[in-house]
Amino acid sequence: MTLDGGMTTELLVLLLGTALGLIHIGLQSASMTKQRGVDFNVGPRDDQKPLTGMAGRLERANNNFKETFPFFVAVVVVGALTQRFSSLTSIAAMVWLVARVLYVPLYAFGVPYVRSLVWMASLAAIVVIGGVVAFG
Repeated sequence: MTLDGGMTTELLVLLLGTALGLIHIGLQSASMTKQRGVDFNVGPRDDQKPLTGMAGRLERANNNFKETFPFFVAVVVVGALTQRFSSLTSIAAMVWLVARVLYVPLYAFGVPYVRSLVWMASLAAIVVIGGVVAFG
């Protein structure tokens, strides 16, 4: 689906996903600084003790985002280059974004099961986009 100005929904979601990645970094950094202190944050960080509590969960959520975001980028870029987007890929991209946004507080507050279901929805969205782009 093409939005006003010629940008597809999928590419807009890719940009919003990039913004979400920056939000992940900000949340993780702020929680790390709160737990370890400003001196640690501006220092050489030689003594890397594991983060605990919410800071640890935000770090793991950020790592999870960084592990899966490249796959989303790949299917969207290939879809854009081949012009194989459809209404299904637009919906899947929006599902991916909503799931990834929901994943942050679910992980931060330690919500089990629902967090995993939301993660699976985001992964399924990537598979759907990739399938449509690859096989029409």
